[in-house]
Amino acid sequence: MSGVWRNLLTITAALLRHDTKSRQNSCSCWFWVTPFDVGIQTLKSDKYLQMAESAQLDFGVSIGLPRPRREARCAMVNVQQQIQFGKPIKLFDRVNIETSLVFADTKFVHFQHLYFVRKQHCASVTVNAKFTAGRITVSAVELTA
Repeated sequence: MSGVWRNLLTITAALLRHDTKSRQNSCSCWFWVTPFDVGIQTLKSDKYLQMAESAQLDFGVSIGLPRPRREARCAMVNVQQQIQFGKPIKLFDRVNIETSLVFADTKFVHFQHLYFVRKQHCASVTVNAKFTAGRITVSAVELTA
């Protein structure tokens, strides 16, 4: 349930500071690690992916992606995610996530999420996503151009 709340708060914050950044730039957001996010002391691996999803929402709203998606009547689906762990992230740490659109092709859009705690790189998550309208894949280049 913490992921749903995190997504709602992220969308609300992104809408309040909506500035339609260039798609070439990165977007930064932060989250507190709560007791719902940890096992005993450190952030659970599935929570890295939840935070990456929230960071993607923040990035999408910041660059104005909801309008082209709505016009194309499509949804974004994460197809592949890969985590590279570095330093453990602990309870009550403030995690800064730098999200950038690495590139987009006719099938996929590729995101990179870099996790920082106190300016130290702790992890990275790469995500390949695609836009679908029913069973048809919509060109990611057209939506992110």
